[in-house]
Amino acid sequence: MFDKLLSFGVLGLESYPIAVEVDVSEALPSFDIVGLPDTSVRESRDRVKSAMRNCGFDFPLGRVTINLAPADVRKAGSVYDLPILLSILRVTHQAEFSDKESAFLGELSLSGEVRPVTGVLPMALCAREHGVKQLFVPFDNALEAAIAEGISIYPVKHFQEVLGHLSGKELICPAKPSVQQTENTSVAALDFADVKGQFEARRALEIAAAGNHNALLIGPPGSGKSMLAKRLPSILPKMTFEEALETTKIYSVAGLLDTQSGLIRTRPFRSPHHTISSAGLSGGGAVPKPGEISLSHNGVLFLDELPEFARSSLEILRQPMEDGKVTISRVSGTLTYPCSMIVLAAMNPCPCGYYGHPTKSCTCSASAVSRYLSRVSGPLLDRLDLHIDVAPVEYEALTSRQKSESSAEIAERVQKARDIQQKRFSSTRIHANAQMGPAELREYCPLTGAANALLKNAFERLSLSARAYDRIVKVARTIADLEDSETIDSTHIAEAIQYRSLDRKYWRT
Repeated sequence: MFDKLLSFGVLGLESYPIAVEVDVSEALPSFDIVGLPDTSVRESRDRVKSAMRNCGFDFPLGRVTINLAPADVRKAGSVYDLPILLSILRVTHQAEFSDKESAFLGELSLSGEVRPVTGVLPMALCAREHGVKQLFVPFDNALEAAIAEGISIYPVKHFQEVLGHLSGKELICPAKPSVQQTENTSVAALDFADVKGQFEARRALEIAAAGNHNALLIGPPGSGKSMLAKRLPSILPKMTFEEALETTKIYSVAGLLDTQSGLIRTRPFRSPHHTISSAGLSGGGAVPKPGEISLSHNGVLFLDELPEFARSSLEILRQPMEDGKVTISRVSGTLTYPCSMIVLAAMNPCPCGYYGHPTKSCTCSASAVSRYLSRVSGPLLDRLDLHIDVAPVEYEALTSRQKSESSAEIAERVQKARDIQQKRFSSTRIHANAQMGPAELREYCPLTGAANALLKNAFERLSLSARAYDRIVKVARTIADLEDSETIDSTHIAEAIQYRSLDRKYWRT
């Protein structure tokens, strides 16, 4: 006796159809699952057996063989429990139902309840592409799956609800897309209006937000580096539907979506501790999952106390910062996750934190300062477009009753600059100035004669690298966009060069 139902699997961010084939034959009792299953898939045997018996069904006395096709792709997770059980029930004539244009996802408890699984959103999108009209998912995954419009999503709490629906006895109401937005509550209430002073740093972060530039905040303890960094998401432009969908897919695969979550509409802000491993940053595992780099996609990756991170972890960032994607290679295969984000780092200038402080003396030796700063490599520093000197806040600024500019006001200017960039790059796959390549630099970054002369002088006198040259021009392009200027003049170049000065102040290169 043979039966087959449709399900789906996930590899990276991509989903693919899985045919769950069941064969029951007269032989000595056995239960085998084939098709490159991992441990969690093989454990389906015990979950399915117990669920059937505890719900009054008989498990067949014979040889039961489950094939998950295609057999050349490794299967992981508990998503196949539900289709396996339903197939066994139908092949043994304990249930009669039609599965036309239907697919099934879900883990089973021993009592037959359907538990949530990860990666439901990419599976729902794949199901729609393959002509599936009815997708049965765990109740807790319904809002996530409902993002995929054009397909009926049926949330189920117990597998018998599926039988009741397919037999026409008790229909399930399809899930509707959530109108609620998933917000990062930790940063949602933060506003630049709370920041006292720090006008130069605020200006630099506005430029970073407008052009999607990476930035480094360096200054003594208590100067407000973390305070400024946590408010950067409040001035970033709103995500497009495509960005929101891609971000939600990453969080779905990582298993970080709340049961009440629909589409993630707010930009991520990730702030990993400096003890994080290389795999924690880039992603990894036997079946590679997204790391902090990918979880920051379309948002901000904040690295506080930058020199305290392991050197090996920091160096992993170099290529993803350039390419906007991270590739993870394992014996089982190679996966690529997107990671187009703003890398925002913060650090003290020395171990005690007071090197260069206007009033407090630094207690560190010259060699200690050098060793501390050398923890941040030159190539990584070169990839940080804006080097921002965060000076101590003066007493007058702290006690001033003058209201600082709000995030909403800054965000309005940022959005206008981004609109200019969207129009400029409408025929390309580029969304912001920081993503420009050599061809775009030549086409979209015209310099006036005075600007070109100033940049040439700076390049020669400061011994800038080719990468530093490119990033100065990109930052200058963003500054010009904020002023709604078609051309880049000397004032734009001068301000952009200013943000490359800290490596000479502290690193003395």
